[in-house]
Amino acid sequence: MPNWEDYKAEAKGRGALALELYVVTSVPAAEPAEVKATLPAHLSYQRSLEDNRQLVLAGPLSDESGTLMEGAGLIIYRAATMDAARALAEADPMHRAKVRSFTLRKWLVNEGSLNITLGLSTGRASML
Repeated sequence: MPNWEDYKAEAKGRGALALELYVVTSVPAAEPAEVKATLPAHLSYQRSLEDNRQLVLAGPLSDESGTLMEGAGLIIYRAATMDAARALAEADPMHRAKVRSFTLRKWLVNEGSLNITLGLSTGRASML
């Protein structure tokens, strides 16, 4: 396997974005009622990270069929280092209370597109 930094430099060299973000996959580690009890604190924490521009995207994942709420979630952070991203994940009330466990990985964003529509008079935003 190639070294991460070497691969990142190679991606930049070929003109890719090479934006380094951090991806957390979070899964339940306790009964649903215990997880649900920490939801308000978790959402408040997520809002504070969003306000500080540390949270890129977050939300639940379905099961593999796409028809059921499995309980897994995906969180994408902006952070300077893996340790800083780990500190953000560990400080999440759900992880701190051990009602959810997580894995953390670096993500190198190279391709894709993002469209955002912002209604200046309505205050509505949408993303595709």
